[in-house]
Amino acid sequence: MIPWLEPGTPFPPVDQALDSPNGLLAASAAITAPRLIDAYRRGIFPWYAEGEPVLWWSPDPRMVLFTDELRISRSLRRRARAIMEESTSEVRLDRDFIGTMRACAQPRSDQHGTWITDDMIEAYADLNRRGLAHSVELWSLGTCVGGLYGVALGRMFFGESMFSKQTDASKIALVALLVCCEMSKCR
Repeated sequence: MIPWLEPGTPFPPVDQALDSPNGLLAASAAITAPRLIDAYRRGIFPWYAEGEPVLWWSPDPRMVLFTDELRISRSLRRRARAIMEESTSEVRLDRDFIGTMRACAQPRSDQHGTWITDDMIEAYADLNRRGLAHSVELWSLGTCVGGLYGVALGRMFFGESMFSKQTDASKIALVALLVCCEMSKCR
């Protein structure tokens, strides 16, 4: 049995997360920016479907991408360079945060729904207004063709979701994010 979190109830320690399903820690009725901030600081994130309680997770092991360990293929490097040299393409930060989340929420061809609910979009938009959630977007001819969003706390960026309307667009946005992090030493 997992704990039910009322407003103001703290998260249980992450070592109390279930082994099966891996990392399920708690549930709540609502998702808010303050609850998200507290969650991310503890290595916890929300993942649930429309109409379900908010489920809070902290799986073990947890995937961590160290920017200096990422190897970008030659083909992606060439494609990114070519796209960024086009005068009609550019990478933008937070130009359309909510639009990026909504694009990420669109079901993939092999899916029937999304875990990015309207309540989740509202809570992350609040984080964006607070300067804690960001989108990295690839624009071409005035249209956003791919991107990603996530939460930045301290030296960590918690990537949440990506989308592409053009081949490799979300990957190019990720590469741009990593280049910016490397240049600013945010690792």
